[in-house]
Amino acid sequence: MARIHGYTGKALRVDLTDQAYETERITEAEMRGYLGGRGFNAKRLYDEVGAGVDPLGPGNKLIFGTGPLVGTMFPTASRFNVSAKSPHTGILGDSNAGGHFAPEMKFAGYDQMILEGRSPSPVYVYVKDDRVEFRDASAIKGRTVFEADGFIKSELGDRRVQTVICGPAAEKGVRYGGLFANQVRAASRTGMGTVMASKNVKALAVRGTGHVEVAEPEEFERMVLELEQEIRGHEQYPGRMLMGTTRILMMANDAGFLPTRNYTSGVYEDAGMVSGERLAEEYNVKNRGCFACTIPCSRVYSVREGPHKGLHGEGPEYEALGSFTSRIGNNDLELALKAIDLCNQLGLDILTVAGCVGWAMELYEAGELTVKDTGGLELTWGNGKALLTLIRRIADREGFGDVLADGSVEAAERLGRGMERTIQVKGMDLIMADPRGLKGFGLGYAVASRGGDHLRSEPFLELSDDPEIGERMFGIPESTLRLADRGKGRLVSYFEDWNAVIDSLEPCKNIMQNMMLLPFERAAEALEVATGLRVTPEEMREAGARIVTLERMYGVREGVSRVDDSLPPRFRESPLGEGASGGTVVDLDLMLDEYYAERGWDAATGHPTPGTLQRLGLGFAVKDLP
Repeated sequence: MARIHGYTGKALRVDLTDQAYETERITEAEMRGYLGGRGFNAKRLYDEVGAGVDPLGPGNKLIFGTGPLVGTMFPTASRFNVSAKSPHTGILGDSNAGGHFAPEMKFAGYDQMILEGRSPSPVYVYVKDDRVEFRDASAIKGRTVFEADGFIKSELGDRRVQTVICGPAAEKGVRYGGLFANQVRAASRTGMGTVMASKNVKALAVRGTGHVEVAEPEEFERMVLELEQEIRGHEQYPGRMLMGTTRILMMANDAGFLPTRNYTSGVYEDAGMVSGERLAEEYNVKNRGCFACTIPCSRVYSVREGPHKGLHGEGPEYEALGSFTSRIGNNDLELALKAIDLCNQLGLDILTVAGCVGWAMELYEAGELTVKDTGGLELTWGNGKALLTLIRRIADREGFGDVLADGSVEAAERLGRGMERTIQVKGMDLIMADPRGLKGFGLGYAVASRGGDHLRSEPFLELSDDPEIGERMFGIPESTLRLADRGKGRLVSYFEDWNAVIDSLEPCKNIMQNMMLLPFERAAEALEVATGLRVTPEEMREAGARIVTLERMYGVREGVSRVDDSLPPRFRESPLGEGASGGTVVDLDLMLDEYYAERGWDAATGHPTPGTLQRLGLGFAVKDLP
């Protein structure tokens, strides 16, 4: 077989129970069929973690995967996916982060790493090229993400070692503990940190001395330079450099879909006080980027006076900023920065924390929770002291924090009230965009393979409100009108396939998808010049559909069906009352029918049909259909 560049062609399997390890080959068929990163992980998880496995038992596996463009100078190619069965939702667990960890995996010689079993004692796993060490982690058990990162680098005597760490919240069994690379690069959705902690592992530390070669260096360089020029000339470049994703907050507020006070409104009256513009003007110090980044959109901030004087950190992203401001009715920007920093250090998923806190505050304001229920905390909208205390109590599973530590659905079931106020799909709390103002996003939340999530689809084109784009791309003008329902099945399935490809090649989708820089045609070209593998644009999209459908089958095997592809009743029954999105609800049944038809899934059950599975090369999964 001719050499395939870009990939290392190796997976590292680490047996934590026996403290042993071995390498396995990744085949050309797997490269063509699943591309890398997210695709590799989906296939291995499906093959090796069957139905009914306890997410926190030794039978679960924690899988890290990255893609063929990572470790090269392809713009923004720096990301990895980490996958397991989720302890938060009980279905597919998967999260994605950038920084410098993924390139180090490639330099060490691996496209994928699998942690399986459970260590008999606390360890961190140190991988240096072809050597694996199981290092005693008793000294950092229970320590924050930042403290553990500093300890590991000091003990190894290497500041360039790259780590992925779980925090003390995960070690206490909080179901939505995340994993953190470079301290604040969060792969925090679906509880992957909690899975790592359940294996008695504090961190995975990697150092590589190798390099990544491409198949066609001259053509690859041409593409890189072309993309860099397009990025720097793009209309979004100045705003992304200045504010990163926080620039979305004011746009969402103006459009009327900014989640406010647990989605009871789409407009926040104090949005300007907590905006990305204010953050950039008053707090930002400098920019910071991931490996190979042409548009370093992360920012370093500093609080110079007041009760949080001396606080400094990186970011935040829009989701975090909005979560601890409008979502909970807080207009204190510095308080929000403090809450974000606290979650990062404790290793918590900010969206889930904010979802639980917002839910609890709405119940408290409605008189359905009292200080007796909350352990003395007055959970009024925007109560900063209560917020910071509750974050710590969640991380410690203490008092009312223990009630929230399994997520809003479990909290509602435990208290016997408030289920209709939970803002989640399949157990996972939603992001910072109200679907009544973004109908395609709403469909994306409903069908996302890991539960309520926008990054599986992120059909941003509907923000254009341009029917000509909808007609040209999808044959349905309404598909790109954000308040229309028709055409969203075609829109969302297209973007799901696209994001599956990008998550497998592993550049940054904020740039390569949101700026329209890596459509299927160019993705196929990039794969060829980097690896030597020739695929058509049609085959590239089919690979995306294969990944999406296999992830769906993972859910089907765990009992997911059409009835689970839903949205909270608030979005289907209660119109937004003000702003540019006022008066709208989501007609989900219409959109689901369109979506299943596009996918070749059964409309009654939401299950892929045997014919669709066979067409996508997933015939092995037919046996798992009910």
